[in-house]
Amino acid sequence: MDKNTKANEPGNEPDESLLQCPECGAGVMRLRHITYFTWLNEELVTVPNFPAWVCDLCGRRDFDPRAVTWLNTLLNPAAGRSPAGKIRRKSGPARGNQPQP
Repeated sequence: MDKNTKANEPGNEPDESLLQCPECGAGVMRLRHITYFTWLNEELVTVPNFPAWVCDLCGRRDFDPRAVTWLNTLLNPAAGRSPAGKIRRKSGPARGNQPQP
């Protein structure tokens, strides 16, 4: 079997995740893990090993949109709070109904 035939077999297609760079038009965007920087109020937050598409020629960086959404959810000050500020209380006996020793 020659090299050309093997490349045309099912499952041997070129990697479709390789995208042409929208900045330079000549490079290829490849998934890399780099450090992401963002400001949260007055503090600089750094996130190591953050997924980004990086051009192998000009260096353009496009952060993975799904990962950015996930990070924004984690950094949201309201994350983990009940909607409309409602506080759940543990149900138990009322204070006035406790037995006296």
